[in-house]
Amino acid sequence: MAIPVLTVRPSDAAQAYRNVDSGNFGGVASNGFASALQDAIGGVVGAAQQAEGKSMQAIAGTADITDVVTAVSKAELALQTTMAIRDRVVQAYQDIMKMPI
Repeated sequence: MAIPVLTVRPSDAAQAYRNVDSGNFGGVASNGFASALQDAIGGVVGAAQQAEGKSMQAIAGTADITDVVTAVSKAELALQTTMAIRDRVVQAYQDIMKMPI
């Protein structure tokens, strides 16, 4: 198996930096970090709401138990991921604050 050759031209790198500077990531326009964070948290909330809805259907006897377990597991995983990211951000902030000036 041959190792592929990676060629980087300075003009391509400069264009990539311009794209990132203008908020264009991978050809997709972005409204910034706050928007991405809001979308991610919205996804976590949506997963929790879906799990709650499936649980209510199970209590009413109209939902399949597999769907309920799957929805609850997705919501739990989303919450655990969010908490892990939050912990890493807090740790990074604390590390930055400890840096000497």
